[in-house]
Amino acid sequence: MRAPVQLAALNYFCNARQLFKSIFDVEATLPQPTVSFIGLGLMGRPMGHNLRKAGFPLVVWNRTASRAASLVAAGARLAASPKEAAAAADVLITIVSDPPALEEVLWGSDSNSNEKSSGADSSTVSPVLARKIADAAKSAGIRFLDAPVTGGTWGAEKGELLFMIGGDSETVEAARPVLSAMGKKLFHLGPNGAGQTIKLAMNLLLALQVDAFAEALALVTGAGFAGEKLVEVMQASMARSGVLDVKAPVMLSGDYKPSFPLRLMHKDLSLALELGNQLGVPLPATAAAREIYNSVKGASKDDLDYAGVFKYWEK
Repeated sequence: MRAPVQLAALNYFCNARQLFKSIFDVEATLPQPTVSFIGLGLMGRPMGHNLRKAGFPLVVWNRTASRAASLVAAGARLAASPKEAAAAADVLITIVSDPPALEEVLWGSDSNSNEKSSGADSSTVSPVLARKIADAAKSAGIRFLDAPVTGGTWGAEKGELLFMIGGDSETVEAARPVLSAMGKKLFHLGPNGAGQTIKLAMNLLLALQVDAFAEALALVTGAGFAGEKLVEVMQASMARSGVLDVKAPVMLSGDYKPSFPLRLMHKDLSLALELGNQLGVPLPATAAAREIYNSVKGASKDDLDYAGVFKYWEK
């Protein structure tokens, strides 16, 4: 009697396995959502390439259309306007330089939202603007996340960015496959505005660390010693930091080709100070650093990396 029982069990197992295989095969053949991507600068373009590598149909738009060439060659479609990009989107992602650029993309004369889409903004803007966008999106039946990133151009190229996200949990989970194609960690930090708040605090820290190192480097080199001596001790001590691992060699070489432009860091410090004023939180070190970044920005004709703040002491 045992053989028929074993045969029945075997048949049940095979049928169940075939059923599960069929389910997974169906899931595997479901079409990927179309992602529309607006903003193809130092960060946006490699982020778009990682979406293509992950198999997402991609529609792109950038104010300077030539920046889309490598993405079009990789299979993306170039939209003629933000309106056209949004109309094609299941998921709309924006990453532009500053609040006015973002508002122009979202509410300009050639812009329009697609009520079928969800949106994530990876620009660095104010929490107030993030909440304004979220409220407008909700009124239109669109799900929205503020999802700024950190990790530099190398992180964007490798798909290893960190996303700092504000929004509701359901929208975060719905967006996870798309965001995970571009980043290695997604931090859900709270409601809309939380992502931008943490991003401004993060950039404040990065700007102050680089500014402080520049000041220390100026002291050492002013005394006639090689800056490498400072770095050697710093790297073996509590003064070591991830950002200085990257930026110290840049400052020692004086090659300030932008990975994170100084003009954008200056903008982010201004946004942090604006937020501090709104909250009644004094930020004296940030205010002092912003003046140094502003001085270098005003004196330079080149688009420098923010490590170029060291030029303040080179004068």
